[in-house]
Formats: sequence, C-alpha cells, structure tokens
Amino acid sequence: MNRSRTRGRVLVFAGSGLVALFVLLTVSLTTGEMRIPATTALRALVGLGDAGDVLVVQQFRAPRSLAAIAGGAGLGVAGCVLQRLFRNPLASPDVMGVTGGASLGAVALIAAGASQTLIPLGALGGGLLAALLLGVFAWGSGLAVTRLVLTGLAVQAGLAAAVNLMIVRFPAELAGSALQWTTGSVYGRTWTEVWGAGGAMAGALAAAFVLHRRLAVLDLGDDSAGALGLDTSRARLQLLVLAVVLASLAAALAGPVTFVALAVPHIVRFVTGPPTAASLALAGLTGAVLLLASDLVVQHLLPIEGLPVGAVTATLGAPWLLVLMFRQSSPVQRSHA
Repeated sequence: MNRSRTRGRVLVFAGSGLVALFVLLTVSLTTGEMRIPATTALRALVGLGDAGDVLVVQQFRAPRSLAAIAGGAGLGVAGCVLQRLFRNPLASPDVMGVTGGASLGAVALIAAGASQTLIPLGALGGGLLAALLLGVFAWGSGLAVTRLVLTGLAVQAGLAAAVNLMIVRFPAELAGSALQWTTGSVYGRTWTEVWGAGGAMAGALAAAFVLHRRLAVLDLGDDSAGALGLDTSRARLQLLVLAVVLASLAAALAGPVTFVALAVPHIVRFVTGPPTAASLALAGLTGAVLLLASDLVVQHLLPIEGLPVGAVTATLGAPWLLVLMFRQSSPVQRSHA
C-alpha cells in the first residue's frame, strides 16, 4: 500500500513538474517589453511567423530560457548525487566550492579573450580544480560533515576572491561580461553556449542515469557494496567527477547559482522517499523548474532591473543552509547518527 501510494505521489509530482515547466517556458517566451501571444511565440520558436517575432523569440528569449532549464537540471542532479555520495544533506556544488572554481575558469578565459565556445571548457576545468582542492584539504578527515562544509566554504571564498581580483584588473569592456559569473545569470546567453554546454550537459545527465546503479549500491554502505563486487573507490571517484562536470557545465550556462543544488534533493526526497532512478530524474526536473521560475521572478516581478537570478536563489538559500546546519548539529540528529 505504501509503495503504491509513493508511486502515485511520484507520478503526480512528475506530471505537475512537466506542466509547470511547459507553462514557465511559455511565459518566458511571451512576456517582456514586447508581448507575444502564446501560439505566436511557439510558432516563432520553430521559425514560423513574423520575422520580428522570430528574432525576439529565437535570438533573445529561447536561449535564455533553455540555459536556465539545462543549468537547473544539471544542478539538481549534481546536488542529488553529491548528497547521496557523501551521505551528507549539506553537500552541494556551491557549498563545496565547485561553482566558485567554475567561475574562476570561465572568468580566466574571458580575461584571455577566448571564444564563447571555450568558456564551458574553462568552467569545467575550474570546477575540477575546486574539487581537487577540496579533496586535498578534507579527504583526511573522512569527509566529516563539519570539516567538509567548512573546507568547501573556505575554498569557495578563496576562489571568489581570485575572481574579484581578476575583475578589478579587467579593462572596463570586459568587467561587465565577467561580473555575471560572480552572481549567476542567464542574461545574454547565446545559441553557441546553449548548444555547447547544453549538449555536454545532456551527455552528462545520460551518464548519471547509466551510473545510478552504482550509486544505489553505494547507498547500502561500503561493506555491502564491496560484498556485491563493486569497487567502491573507483565508483565514488566516477560519481564525484560526474557531479563536478554537471555543476561546472551548469555554471557555464548560468554562473555560480546557489541554493538550487542544495535544496532540490531535499524537496524530491520529501515527495519520493528513499532514492531511486526516478528521484534522480525528478531532481533534474525540479531544478529546471526552480531556476527558470527564479529567472522569471527576476525579469518580471522584482522592481530592480538587471538583478541576476543568483541574487534570488541566494536569498532563498541562506536561511535554508542555516536550517540544515542546525538540524545536523541538533542533539536529536546526533542521537540518531
């Protein structure tokens, strides 16, 4: 009975998420300084209709919306993988410094005047660098919760300082382009970026589902996983690299957006219960909905023009992180540990 009830909740949640994503995408394509009817916008998306509508939808609105969807999906799945991998509800790319590293890599390429097509590679390299630094400083503690969070925050702060230093030294014409990587924004995304980083994101998401069986075995504990014939060290390394790749590609599309990767796994777990392959898919869907909705709030509901989407997610994420840290350190939690 409980299993069928959980399956029903999963189906309702998935259906609601798909409907919400379609509605949000339609709103993002139709609203703005130039309002376009929904049917006209959907036709313009595939190149049909008035040339002006096609230009607005295809060149300005669609890349921004798709970047938010792909970036949110990557962050949701990355957060889900990391929290299960470390058995730590505080583990997420932004807390652990991965998104800060991705920002550093992207900004470094902007400083070098590299092509937009290479920025995702810079973000990926920076994310891997941050993961390496985190491993060097925190691995010896057995990845304890407090040590992991504190080390991740320190790595994030150090990388943010490096990014800010680079921006201060930038010529004025480059500073504006680089600044978006310090806050998180999908403004001005191009099809080149969407096809490059988004295509790589699709491959990484597919790999996450391929490797889900190994993640499920690791959920049983290292001893049980070893008894089932899984090389736990190799599996953990593969999954960690995958999570870093997902978070870094998301940062290449949307900058170092906070809160999404931290909160999404908790939302999905509340609905679906014990993790499954379906919960991994729901994490991607929920992340896409959350980031696209946040971007629409920035564009149309807030009085401050040009506010980056990262400002909204960070405002939501700060109290969420405090609540999670309080729960982790509470006597009730420790008594059940």
